[in-house]
Amino acid sequence: MNFIKNTLAIALFFGLFFKSFGQQSLEAGKVEPYQLEVTYNKTTHLIFPASIRYADLGSDYLIAGKAEDAQNVLRVKAGVKGFAEETNFSVITEDGKFYNFNVTYSPAPMTLNYDLLKMQQDNEREEGKTVQFEELGFNPPSLTEGLLKAIYQKNKRNIRHIASKSYGIQFLLKGIYVHNGKFYFHTEVKNTSNVPFITDFCTFKIVDKQVAKRTVSQEKQLIPLREYPMMEIISDDSSASNVVLVDQFTITDDQILKIALYEKNGARNQVLEINNSDLVDAKPVSEMKIKINQ
Repeated sequence: MNFIKNTLAIALFFGLFFKSFGQQSLEAGKVEPYQLEVTYNKTTHLIFPASIRYADLGSDYLIAGKAEDAQNVLRVKAGVKGFAEETNFSVITEDGKFYNFNVTYSPAPMTLNYDLLKMQQDNEREEGKTVQFEELGFNPPSLTEGLLKAIYQKNKRNIRHIASKSYGIQFLLKGIYVHNGKFYFHTEVKNTSNVPFITDFCTFKIVDKQVAKRTVSQEKQLIPLREYPMMEIISDDSSASNVVLVDQFTITDDQILKIALYEKNGARNQVLEINNSDLVDAKPVSEMKIKINQ
C-alpha cells in the first residue's frame, strides 16, 4: 500500500513539474503580436521585407490577400462591419520569418499603411522564430535569400564560354555557385534590339547529348526553388540578370543541362547548354567572402 501511495505521489510530482516546465517553455518562446486596427470601408496595407508565402486568418471578420504584382504586400480589411471581438492573423514570409497580428475593429484607424521592415529597424525589434522550409533542407531561409541577393549584387562573371544569341537577344551564364546541397545559377539577358523582351518562363532540364533514331530520349526537369529577382521585361537596349536556386545534382558525360528561356508571345527563345565539367567546377559560396545576416 505504501508503495502505491509513494508511486502516485511521485507521478503527481513529475506531472506538475513537467506541466510547469512546459508552461515556462512556451512563455519563453512567445512571439509578441503586433496590434492592428482595421475598418470596413478602407483597406489596410502591410509591406513585408520579403515575399509572402503563407497567411492564415483567425476568423471571418477579416478579408485579406496579396496585392497584385507585389508579392510582399498584404491587403487586410474588415469583412464584417463593427465586429466587437478581437481576432488575429499570421503571416510567414519567404525569408522564413513568422509574424502575428492581433486585430480589432475601428471605424477610423489612425494608420492604414505599415512598413514592417522600417518598424523593425526603428524599434530594434527582433522578429519571431525562423521557419524552416522543406525544399531548402538545412539552409535557413534568411541565409538562402541573403546568398541570392549577394550573388546578384556582386554581379561577377566567372563563366565566359556558355551563352546563346539570336535576334538581338543574348542569354548568358555568368556563374554557378554551390552551398549546402544547392546550386545557384547566375544568368543575364542582354537586349540590343528595339523590341522589349518579355519573359514567359524558364526551364532547367537534364537531357541526353545525342539521341539516336528509334531511341527514346531521357529527360528530367528540375524545379527552381527560388529566384532573385524575378526577370520579367528586358527593355530595348538594356540588360537584366537574376539568380536561380535548384537542388544540387550531377550528370554523366553523355548528358547536358539545358536552361531554356522563353519569350512571351514571341520566338526569340534562348537555350544554354551546360556540361558536367561546368557543374563540378561550381564556385563554393565560402570563397566569395559574403557576410550574411541570418
